[in-house]
Amino acid sequence: MSLFEKFKQVIHTVPEKKFLLAVSGGIDSMVMMHLFYRLKSSCAVVHCNFQLRGEESDGDEAFVREQASKLYYKAFVTRFETEEYALENHLSIQMAARELRYTWFEKLLKVHQFDFISVAHNRDDAIETFFINLARGSGIAGLTGMRPTNGNVIRPLLSASRAEIEQYANENGITFREDSSNASDKYLRNYIRHQLIPDFEEAFPHFRETMAQNLEKLNDAYSFYKQAVNDEIDKITRLNEKLLFIDIPQLLTTPASKTVLFEILKNYGFSPATVDEIFNVTRAISGKQFVSATHKLVKDRDCFIVSELENEGNIRYYVDESTKAIENPIHLTLEILDKTMDFLIEKRPTLAFLDYDKLEFPLMLRKWQPGDYFAPLGMNGMKKLSDFFIDQKLSLIDKQNTWLLLSGNHIVWVIGKRIDDRFKVTETTQRILKIS
Repeated sequence: MSLFEKFKQVIHTVPEKKFLLAVSGGIDSMVMMHLFYRLKSSCAVVHCNFQLRGEESDGDEAFVREQASKLYYKAFVTRFETEEYALENHLSIQMAARELRYTWFEKLLKVHQFDFISVAHNRDDAIETFFINLARGSGIAGLTGMRPTNGNVIRPLLSASRAEIEQYANENGITFREDSSNASDKYLRNYIRHQLIPDFEEAFPHFRETMAQNLEKLNDAYSFYKQAVNDEIDKITRLNEKLLFIDIPQLLTTPASKTVLFEILKNYGFSPATVDEIFNVTRAISGKQFVSATHKLVKDRDCFIVSELENEGNIRYYVDESTKAIENPIHLTLEILDKTMDFLIEKRPTLAFLDYDKLEFPLMLRKWQPGDYFAPLGMNGMKKLSDFFIDQKLSLIDKQNTWLLLSGNHIVWVIGKRIDDRFKVTETTQRILKIS
């Protein structure tokens, strides 16, 4: 069967739809765009410039604009500060790029009423993804590779090999751009593509065809697995408003209980390694906490409670001028001192000494938010709090558990870490607020 016939088979499963084509300028996406044009489908093109390869990235952008124009396709193009986003969110460059592009794709689908985003993954990509997920321990779902359709994402070239795509490009005179980073084995996918799979092929000449068949079988097996797991999840979980409760005694009587727990918690951003840690505290005392990028899990007596982090992040606590101590959300004691000639500041992270007369009451306690700035003690100028966390090598859990003390709109203390230089005790200070 020709590549065009394979392509038509997939597209005809979703007839008379509007497609947004993710086009990088590489051979796969350029062939995909040509196939959609032959089929006379209703399409537009979307291109992401991640600004990772300087002039080469800009050249890709210009090329895609030009090629889309030749086919009279509207082109949506955007640029991302990918490296900055990756640093702020503690992500690899690849994961940062993925999050950025799919978030933007979703927005375009809704605003312009497209039905599907079409991406040009091929059979070889699916095999490479299998090995990546196998190495990362992503569970049986990750071992099924990619699917031709997944929600509003469609992959019409998934049954085609890279060799078939190259042949089609040659026969139809399709121009494309080569991404220089594809030649570097510093990226895991490239290492698998250039080293691992050729080694398997040397030992098993039909390795790619066999792997494609294996992925089909794994997909079928996963359908049965998912149904059985969902039946168990229904027995041991309940939702109460925005809280998820997981019954620990029932979980522990469930076959493959750790796997079931993983299937529940992966949807809330918890990694396989973190799920292992959570499972190990099923018989521990109450109060243990675990945090993903989006959610918090708390161990109660006989259940785990999962809640959105943003719920806690929006909470504000206020500290009046007369307050001597608070217990919630953290324990703080406050004391006003007169500054004397022999006064010495104790340098401990659990203590803050602030110029009382520079403070605006009531003070406020809240969690950090993207875009927060402060002037760390001992520094000249302002610093992003996200950058400060990176410098301090804080884990995700540490970062999410950090509280801020504010005077008006100004951070005066990143509690337990550093006070703001603008509120420090100086020679002119008369009264000191000591907080521990």
